[in-house]
Amino acid sequence: MKEYSRYHRQIILKEIGREGQRRLDQSRIAIVGLGALGSVSANLLARAGVGTIRLIDRDFLELTSLQRQVLYDEEDVTLSLPKAVAAARKLEKINSEVRIQAHIADIRASTADELLGDVDLIIDGTDNFETRFLLNDYSLSRKIPWIYGGAVRTEGMSYVVFPDDPPCLRCLFGGTPLQDEMQTCDQVGILAPVAHLIASFQATEAIKILAGHRDRVDRRLWKVDVWSRQFKSITVEHLQNLPCSGCSSDDFPYLRSESENKSLALCGRNAVQIYQYPEMNLNFRLIAEKLSDQAEVSFNPYLMNIRIPSYEITVFKNGRAIIRGTEDTGRARSLYQQYVAA
Repeated sequence: MKEYSRYHRQIILKEIGREGQRRLDQSRIAIVGLGALGSVSANLLARAGVGTIRLIDRDFLELTSLQRQVLYDEEDVTLSLPKAVAAARKLEKINSEVRIQAHIADIRASTADELLGDVDLIIDGTDNFETRFLLNDYSLSRKIPWIYGGAVRTEGMSYVVFPDDPPCLRCLFGGTPLQDEMQTCDQVGILAPVAHLIASFQATEAIKILAGHRDRVDRRLWKVDVWSRQFKSITVEHLQNLPCSGCSSDDFPYLRSESENKSLALCGRNAVQIYQYPEMNLNFRLIAEKLSDQAEVSFNPYLMNIRIPSYEITVFKNGRAIIRGTEDTGRARSLYQQYVAA
C-alpha cells in the first residue's frame, strides 16, 4: 500500500481521509494557462498530491509576470523560459511523487483531444473567453468537468461546470464578448491577492471533485472584490432561461477546426500570435546564423527571441510565434515571413 505520510495533515481531515487521498493520487488533471491563476492552482494541487498534473501554456515569462505568478523567479525570466517548463521544474522540486507533464502549446480545436482527452478535470487559468468557451464545449462534448476562473483589477469570479448538470459557461455568458468590451490585466492591471483567492477557490473545488465529494461542490457563481472586501454568491440560471446549443442539442461551435485563425491579435498586449500549419521543427541555430546581421537574436531549447526596431518576435520550436509591437495581423504575418519562414 502506498505511503502517504507527507499528506498527513490533509488525511486527518474528515473531509479527505485516506480514501480521498488515494483518489487524489490516481487523478489526472489539466491546468490550461499558467499565469496568476494557473500557477497558484498548480502549486496547491501538486502539494495536495494530485497524481498527474498536465501543464499547458502558450506563453513565456517576463519580468511583469513575477508580481502575481507564484511559481517563477528572476532566473526563469533571465532564461526566457516558457511558463510550462518553468512551472514543471518548480513543481518537481515541490513534490517528486507527482507526475508533471509540461506542454508549450495553445489549446485549439485541433489540439484539444491530444492535450485534454484523458484527464478527469480541467482547470481554467486562461485570460480570454475564446479559449474558455473552447474548454466549455470540450467539457460538454467529452463529459469532463471543468472549473472557470477569472481575475482582473481587484475582482474575480469562479464557477464549476458539470457537463451533465447545466448551466455551463455559455449558458451564463452567451457568446464571446466584443474586444472593446473585454478587459485584461494587461490593460487595467491586477492585484495579486485576488488571483490567488480565486485560484484557491478553484483548487478547493477540484479537491472535492477528485477526492470523491462532488456532492459538496458549490454550484453558485462566486464573485469577490478583495479591495472592498465584498463576497457575493449568485445562484446561476440559463441566460434568458434557455440552455445554450451545447447543453440543449450537442452543438459545439468552438470545436470546429475550420473556425481556427492562422493569426490572432492578443487583446491588450499589442501583440499578434501566428500559427504555422503544418507544424515545423525549427533549427534555431540556423535561423540565428541567417539573421546575425539583421537582428538581435537569442535562443534556448524552447524558444527564440528576435529583436528588431519596434518589434520583438518570439518563436517556438513548432513554428508558432508571438509578434510584439503591433495588433495588425497583416503586418505580423509579413514580419513572420521575413524573419522566420524565409
